Amino acid sequence: MTSLQTFLRRHFEPLVLSAQVFVDLGVLLFACWAAYWTGEQLGSTKPDVLLEAYQQLWALICAVLLVSFHAFGLYSPVKSLLNMQEFKAIAKSTVVGFLVFFTLLILLRKTPQEPEGGIFELLVPIHDLFDLGDRLKPDVFSRLTLVLTFVYALVMTTASRFFSFKFIQSLHARGIGNRNVLIYGAGECGQKLQGKFLIVPTLGLNLIGFLDDDRKKVGTMIERYRVLGGRQDLERLVGLHKVSEVFIALPDEDEGQVMDIVAECERLGVRYHVVPRFYHLFNYKLRIESLDSVPLITRADSRPNVFGVIAKRALDLVLSVTVLVLGSPVFVLAAIMIQRESPGPVFFVQKRIGKDGKPFQMIKFRTMHTHMSGDAPTPNSPYDPRITRIGRYLRRYSLDEIPQFLNVLKGDMSIVGPRPEMPFIVDNYSPLERERLRVKPGITGMWQISYARQQAIHDNVDYDLYYIENQSLLLDVVIIALTGIAVVKGTGAY
Repeated sequence: MTSLQTFLRRHFEPLVLSAQVFVDLGVLLFACWAAYWTGEQLGSTKPDVLLEAYQQLWALICAVLLVSFHAFGLYSPVKSLLNMQEFKAIAKSTVVGFLVFFTLLILLRKTPQEPEGGIFELLVPIHDLFDLGDRLKPDVFSRLTLVLTFVYALVMTTASRFFSFKFIQSLHARGIGNRNVLIYGAGECGQKLQGKFLIVPTLGLNLIGFLDDDRKKVGTMIERYRVLGGRQDLERLVGLHKVSEVFIALPDEDEGQVMDIVAECERLGVRYHVVPRFYHLFNYKLRIESLDSVPLITRADSRPNVFGVIAKRALDLVLSVTVLVLGSPVFVLAAIMIQRESPGPVFFVQKRIGKDGKPFQMIKFRTMHTHMSGDAPTPNSPYDPRITRIGRYLRRYSLDEIPQFLNVLKGDMSIVGPRPEMPFIVDNYSPLERERLRVKPGITGMWQISYARQQAIHDNVDYDLYYIENQSLLLDVVIIALTGIAVVKGTGAY
């Protein structure tokens, strides 16, 4: 390993976060200029207000928004599932920054009646810093331009962060900046963690192998990785492989044993992550309470917000009508091609299970030969003999899903939600998997835009549970946008 590679491995996160601050600053300055230019084109920016005055405001706007970004955790190295929390944090921090900025405008205004001394003396350096004087009167700056500044900041920062996330993920996929990690525990939970590492190579985690106190497992292979030793080998392996993090996947072990491993990690200066007992509970929104000194975990109130329900249904209706109207030429062309290639109906109608276990008839374009389709597992290869030639194209670009917007209009489905499963699969659901039936199924969802989309839906219930527990209009918009990008790239289903 070269000195540069060693430096990048040790300081990758601080370097990335520092660079992100400068990228955000550049994006915010561009948003300010774009809003000023738009204001000029619309005639809302007064010609007698110098650009210099707006530039002084830009400094204040950028300072407020950068502080707000930091307060909402946008400069934290810990990332959420598919970066959804980061996108939500951008929206929240921009709104808070907007309110703080206009509050500061009021506080920074000088008035003839302003008394001398006291707390007002504290504002003098700020007045001098921005030197805006009487130009801070409400009728001087264009309200439209200022509002557009924050709108542009929201849109451009979201787009910038999306590409930043993709760039960082591409570096991790090439092994740049990856952190060497160990999984302590080669049981079911440890193997599930390993599965996540394998399907999401952009996490920035380079798995070295397993540790386990069961000597019978030492030396055996689990997928691509070997069980390298037990407790007595932890210090040696940390030093040998420059391990920076240990994932302790022993949810069923004695608390004392887990705490001993934690203490050893503390002694070695290694960061650790513990998979807790009853870790499936953490798929839900939880509230930590205490009874005197005893911590208690309870599920937070998850009753749907009335405004959220109405907004989601309105979004479903507007987008469904738009897609069906604009996509009508595709509808006709697909119908002609399907019937020309193989005999049978244009549509494939199949019984699926919806909200609260209620069955409904889901509509899709038929992409398989009629005599080969039915209640069978979904194809996992583009060369599956059941798929027709036009069907292969429709599935690749997810065009076979267009008729499902009729299901959305009818109310059986939503645009965003868990994918509906066939009855024979739902019959074998575990209690945890049945949580997927709490909401309407969707045309797209978090699983569909994740790295795990090539695996079975019911094997990745954590994506659906995350969506159910955190659903919001903003989250739906983000998922729809990412789905649109996936469709354009042609990364649809087999």
